[in-house]
Formats: sequence, structure tokens, C-alpha cells
Amino acid sequence: MTEEIIIAGFGGQGVLSMGKILAYAGIMQDKEVSWLPSYGPEMRGGTSNVTVILSDERICSPYLNQFDTAIILNQQSMDKFESAVKPGGLLVYDPNGISHHPTRKDINIYQVAATDKASELGIAKLFNMIVLGGFLKVKPLVTPEMLHKGLEKSLPERHHHLIPKNEEAVEIGKGLLTPYHTI
Repeated sequence: MTEEIIIAGFGGQGVLSMGKILAYAGIMQDKEVSWLPSYGPEMRGGTSNVTVILSDERICSPYLNQFDTAIILNQQSMDKFESAVKPGGLLVYDPNGISHHPTRKDINIYQVAATDKASELGIAKLFNMIVLGGFLKVKPLVTPEMLHKGLEKSLPERHHHLIPKNEEAVEIGKGLLTPYHTI
């Protein structure tokens, strides 16, 4: 099993953190893992993406042109990466701020209304974990135990008290996932 994932959005949305947590969880689950971030010089507001590969076999290259899954958090990323999902693949996105929804009919598309829910609950900083939860409902690539270990590894120790809140956000995301178009 090999899963090639692109996570893309604006800087400050937790794109790189989401990828890092998923990568660490994969490592803890004895997977071969690649984590390749890409971002502009702007720390917040600029575009940001990360490629994560989880595999049972050795990974040949972290550079990809097509992906099994795209997790999209803004319109610019939708415009850039919708076409890069392999036929039969998966696109998960937060519809907030998306003016041109995906149009492909050869991939599975799901929405996670994470921005609205995070705002409603007063947990805006956990928006990315809500989206991750939606993705993990469709593709449970890592177990909840390994996700916990991934959070422990990626969050600084001074923030470990926030791990239960992050795990709650993942569960909220699983409950928010709605199909947009499935094949």
C-alpha cells in the first residue's frame, strides 16, 4: 500500500503541521514515510503545501506530479491541485472560501466544513485537525493510537496538554465529512 498525498492551503492554516502529524503517525505505524514541505517566503497568508507519502515499501522519490489524495484548504490550491489527483483518487476540501467547487467526475470528492465548525466551537487553531479527521474517516491510514503518538512527536512538549483537544477535533472532523461527488 502506498498513499501519495498533497495538503495545500494558505500559510497559517496548519498545512505543514497536518502533514507532519500524519507523517509521524505513519512512522510510528512502521510505514515508510516522506514529508516534503513547500511554501513561499511569506509566513502567513502565502501559499503552502506539503507532500506526504505513506507506504509499506521503500519510497523512490518524494517529488510527485500526481497524487492519490488532495486535501485542499483554499481556492488557489483547488485551482492548482484538483487536476493533479489521479483518476479514482480522493479530494477532501473545506468549502469555506471556495468559489469554484471541484468539477471532476472521475474522483471521489468530500467536504469537511471545518472553518465554520472551528469558529462555532471557538477552536480556530484546530481547524486543520478537523480537516484531518474528515480525511482519516475516508482513508484510515493510521490508527488513533499512532495519531496520538504522532501528535506527541510533532507538538512541542509544552503543548502536550492540547493533545486531547486535537484528538477531539479529529473526531469532530470525522462527523462533519459529507460526500460532494463519489464514483
